[in-house]
Amino acid sequence: MRVSLLQIEVTEQEAVPDRRERVAELVRRQGGSDLVVLPELWHVGAFRFDAFADLAEPLDGPTASAMSEAARDAGVWLHGGSIVERAADGSLYNTSLLFSPDGGRHGTYRKIHRFGFDQGEAALMSRGEQVVATRLPGLELTAGLATCYDLRFPEQFRQLVDAGAELLVVPAGWPARRRAHWSLLARARAVESQAYVLACNTAGTHAGVEQAGFSVVVDPWGEVVAEAGAGEEVLVADIDPRSVAAIRAEFPALRDRLLGLPQPV
Repeated sequence: MRVSLLQIEVTEQEAVPDRRERVAELVRRQGGSDLVVLPELWHVGAFRFDAFADLAEPLDGPTASAMSEAARDAGVWLHGGSIVERAADGSLYNTSLLFSPDGGRHGTYRKIHRFGFDQGEAALMSRGEQVVATRLPGLELTAGLATCYDLRFPEQFRQLVDAGAELLVVPAGWPARRRAHWSLLARARAVESQAYVLACNTAGTHAGVEQAGFSVVVDPWGEVVAEAGAGEEVLVADIDPRSVAAIRAEFPALRDRLLGLPQPV
């Protein structure tokens, strides 16, 4: 199975419609891949808080429509990163979109853990309420969806494993000043979940925040299969979903999980 992580440069010098068109064309060029992944909030920038309300879209808005068409044209599964979603009641969400090779929207995930400590995203966006794992017909595996800051919360990934996830897809807008955490946590989630992690980050600088880049594909043993550099890049890797079951059988650590631990005294 071939995966492509599109590490998009996000800067304020490129207009959102231009970047949308450029990224759609980049997706169309990935026709040899089975699954293509985009970063978090690549259309606006994860730290452009002042633009969230103006650039928010419904689930059938221009970004979703462009990504649907690109997925269909390329004939690939596409995790379209995330958009600022404006719900029917006016609430904003950081919402990931997953498209099937026929262009249909196969899944959505509203980010649960919002970053900002009562500022920025945490203050402007509503919290998602559902852990999302979904089967990908044709690829014969289950993908668990998470976004950026979620990577710091292993409880969510445990629930994804319990829901059958063998592949964990994590789009992000992770800053350069915490790049070491990004790389460490991606590997940690793979090791503890015994699952592939596809962590796709942004490049460039927007709102004065330099992005870390270094998108990465990690196997269920925690080994790095492929890793990008700091700039815009298409990271392509071949993975074997069958190895998930093999590693879980060879080293059955998940079987030894002890739930319902007593409260500390």
